[in-house]
Amino acid sequence: MNITELTVHELKDKLASKELTVSEITKAYVDRINEKESEVGAFVTTYCDEAISKAKEIEEKVNSGEIKGELAGIPIGIKDNINVKGAKTTCSSKMLENFVSPYDATVTEKLNAENLINLGKLNMDEFAMGGSTEHSAFHNTQNPWNLNCVPGGSSGGSAAAVAAGMVPWALGSDTGGSIRQPASFCGVVGLKPTYGLVSRYGLVAFASSLDQIGPITKDVEDCAMLLNIITGHDEKDTTSENIEKVDYTKVLKNDVKGLRIGVPKEFYAEGINEEVKAKLEEAIAKYKELGAEVEEFSLDVAKYSLASYYIIACAEASSNLGRFDGIRYGYRTENYTNLRELFRNSRSEGFGEEVKRRIMLGTYVLSSGYYDAYYKKAQQVRTLVRSEFNKAFEKYDVIITPTSPVVAFETGSKSNNPLEMYLADICTVSVNIAGLPGISIPCGVDSNGMPVGMQIIGNRFEESTILNAAYTYEQATKFRDNYKPEFKGGAE
Repeated sequence: MNITELTVHELKDKLASKELTVSEITKAYVDRINEKESEVGAFVTTYCDEAISKAKEIEEKVNSGEIKGELAGIPIGIKDNINVKGAKTTCSSKMLENFVSPYDATVTEKLNAENLINLGKLNMDEFAMGGSTEHSAFHNTQNPWNLNCVPGGSSGGSAAAVAAGMVPWALGSDTGGSIRQPASFCGVVGLKPTYGLVSRYGLVAFASSLDQIGPITKDVEDCAMLLNIITGHDEKDTTSENIEKVDYTKVLKNDVKGLRIGVPKEFYAEGINEEVKAKLEEAIAKYKELGAEVEEFSLDVAKYSLASYYIIACAEASSNLGRFDGIRYGYRTENYTNLRELFRNSRSEGFGEEVKRRIMLGTYVLSSGYYDAYYKKAQQVRTLVRSEFNKAFEKYDVIITPTSPVVAFETGSKSNNPLEMYLADICTVSVNIAGLPGISIPCGVDSNGMPVGMQIIGNRFEESTILNAAYTYEQATKFRDNYKPEFKGGAE
């Protein structure tokens, strides 16, 4: 039995039946990290020794009856923009290279309450700005399916770690596709929850009106289990919604008969890779075979959403990152003679190129004379996008699109072309603009053996609907049984 290939629900069952112990599971993942991390580079910081010690402690408490949780002792990885008390939270930036968080994020508290074991903080694009995890200040992360390719971003470390079997599941964050796109590139499951379903308290802000924490897992059932843990109203987050708690594992019915699926033709037009399009068409045909009602319709929001997203996200980034000034906390330059030089040099040296680019764009669209022309208009477009989705959900239960117009691309192939990188978000950003839930699940591989992701979008707080739609397709196609990362390519 290869422990690191098991899903979390399989691990849970084996713990309950005493086939495995907490220590055995944790050691298997630590051994896997030691074996594969040098190739993949998924982590910023690992806690292997601490995890082994924690596993022994939890095992003793489980055996004595002091701990009764079904998931006690299951390992997890956490994206490095989510605060863990006493641990480094760097956002993969030189600016926060030595920052040790004095408190836990709300989601971290929830993981601790379940006695999950943190294996480490996962690599990302700096301050979550990027789509390839090539913008980390520390190192690139590679895709386990092909080590010459990117894992996507910004939650590339989280997706790569799950795909490589170095963690059984992980937390990421999604501002414009940063959970779903790397999940697509790495052949795993990634869910961006409805805005307000999961507390953002303790998540280092990029764009506050768009950011959401969510799960990246091996399969849909694990996704539902992790979502169960992290949801819930939080008084520390004013955008947190106080809605009735749902057990998402109970909604997985493996039945989509009568499900109304909308297929927006604009998301399958020019710019979508032909092999990606073909795999999506196969998946849609499978849904018809399973009894769903499928209809093509027009949802002409993608190109407007992309422009609106980059204006709003950069404006909010400019505001949020203003706190990193070399005085309050974070990196401080040694090269200054006055206050102006302290600010300028600390920020110039502490931030990477992509972060600087977005701060400059954001400052520009918020500046006098341009606010109405750009930022105000982008917010008006946001209202229009929400309205168009509302109309669509009057007729359809879910909307299906590609997660990304392309599969994982080679490392370095787009890093010098920011515009081309931004266009790769065209299928995902509208979900964040409208505050909707979206899940990416694998729906096959292309001719080069790279995973293709399918995005299922639901109405606000309809995570149950998209999870069941994803689960039913997953059970019918058994992606994990048929395809596995090959770790091909890489350094000779």
